[in-house]
Amino acid sequence: MKKHFGVILFCAIAIVVIATGCRKEKFLDTGGELRFSVDTLTFDTVFTSLGSYTAWVKIYNPQNQPVNISSVKLEGGDGSQFNINVNGQKGNVVQDIEIAPKDSIYVFATVNIDPNNENNPFVVQDKLIATLNGRQYTIPFLAFGQNAYYLVDSLITNNQVWNTDKPYVIIRNAAVDENVTVTIPPGCRIYVHADSRLIVLGTLKVKGTKQDSVIFQGDRLDRKYFGNEGYPGEWGGIYFTSTSRDNEIDYAILKNVGNSTRLGESVFTPAAIQLNADTIDDGKPQLLLTNTIIENSIGHGILAFGSTLVARNCLINTCGAQCLAVFQGGGYYLDNCTFVTYGTDKVSHIDNPVMALLNYLDVGNNSYIAGPLIVEMRNSVVWGSLETEFFAKGVEGAEFNVKLENCLVKNKDGMPAGINAIDCKVNEDPKFKNYTGWDYRPDEGSPLINAGKDIGLPADLDGKARDGQPDIGCYEY
Repeated sequence: MKKHFGVILFCAIAIVVIATGCRKEKFLDTGGELRFSVDTLTFDTVFTSLGSYTAWVKIYNPQNQPVNISSVKLEGGDGSQFNINVNGQKGNVVQDIEIAPKDSIYVFATVNIDPNNENNPFVVQDKLIATLNGRQYTIPFLAFGQNAYYLVDSLITNNQVWNTDKPYVIIRNAAVDENVTVTIPPGCRIYVHADSRLIVLGTLKVKGTKQDSVIFQGDRLDRKYFGNEGYPGEWGGIYFTSTSRDNEIDYAILKNVGNSTRLGESVFTPAAIQLNADTIDDGKPQLLLTNTIIENSIGHGILAFGSTLVARNCLINTCGAQCLAVFQGGGYYLDNCTFVTYGTDKVSHIDNPVMALLNYLDVGNNSYIAGPLIVEMRNSVVWGSLETEFFAKGVEGAEFNVKLENCLVKNKDGMPAGINAIDCKVNEDPKFKNYTGWDYRPDEGSPLINAGKDIGLPADLDGKARDGQPDIGCYEY
């Protein structure tokens, strides 16, 4: 008997240990508490019918015991414009959700807002209700809806003047047909979906004012999720085809732009503005660009192929490729413009100079297509964080005529060969007021001050009067 006593005792202890280990920890069945990670789950402006990004809130169990939440639901039920996913389970009512001690679960939420007759943003509300042991814990859901005019894969075939009562939203491209003019008045807001752009085969007239600019940007507006300055490449830009003519953009802002875009089998190069060869020889520039800001582009600011451009009082900054890239010649007349890129955590600036002027297009296999190039740049600055930010090169067989007057440019080797430079400055720090904050106004002691010439532009980009000895760049000190 003694012989078997040890074995029996061991087995008894093992059974007790195993039974204890297999026993499930008891849920807290009375009282208790739940906590949310935020007081209110808020969605910034959401365009009606489009749907939102996904936001989330955590539900915490602060107890030392596990809890079983009998239900997590939306107060609005099936009629709610919000949708939830609770710990991986979809549905506006989810039941029996367990949370371990000192642990939490995620509730993911989206909102799809129905259109109504409101022009101004309106509020959409609901509540998330979590029930623990008969007690309800609630958190408000809040979204701001915005009705809009939607252009979905649209071809505009008649002359239009756009309205300003509601914004325009472009999805899967919108195109202005040949011989058609679209006029965009002051204060109009244009939001463009990712991988979408405005394509102009005819004519675009953007008529902003100093007090009421026309703004082009992406359609994801919640900066809590998408950054206060936005992200480069949120939308595709404006593409002017070779048939486009007599375009004007005045007092506009194009920001967070430059996403590559697909149209059929073609993929457009990332650029805020792309100008294709000007085939309409009517003596007018393909684009007159005045008092306009292009910033935070993942690609080019302006990309041009054998086109014609007049730009005055413009700021083109923070571009992943060139702020201005010219290929295959063309005619470019740039007055009191600021071209600058320092690079950010979102916009890489490693090897692309701020400006590249070429009278040819390299097509591979040691071949190129050349075209006559005429550039006249006055009172303008080309600067950035690279050693060389101004690059110009021509090949034989096509005119290469680049003239700079009263400009400041950066090139480690000095002014490039073949450039007709008059009263220019090279490699002098322009001393911008705050380049990390994208403030490119000249600071005290800047070599830009009083270094320009009077070319008949009475006010700067801010509307500030220029004196008889104007400054270089788009801003007057």
